[in-house]
Amino acid sequence: MAKLFHVKITTPEKMLFESKASSVTAPGEIGYLGILADHAPLITTLVPGKVSIRDGTGKRTVISSPGGGFLEVLKNNVTLLLDSAESLPK
Repeated sequence: MAKLFHVKITTPEKMLFESKASSVTAPGEIGYLGILADHAPLITTLVPGKVSIRDGTGKRTVISSPGGGFLEVLKNNVTLLLDSAESLPK
């Protein structure tokens, strides 16, 4: 079983997502970033694109981020601050 970490995605209007995950993929300035448990500390900007989150069972959640934002990784906590976002149908 993959090691899990905490993920929180928020916009100026609301908290969009908060849960445990085994991986996060997000659109960075020079390509997509893959985040797993015990990732090194990181702060980076995000560009418009899709954020993909996998939970411990392998279920995937995809969130569209048309406005970009910021991503922070610190001590197995991943926070995405997005200008705007919406959950996509599965």
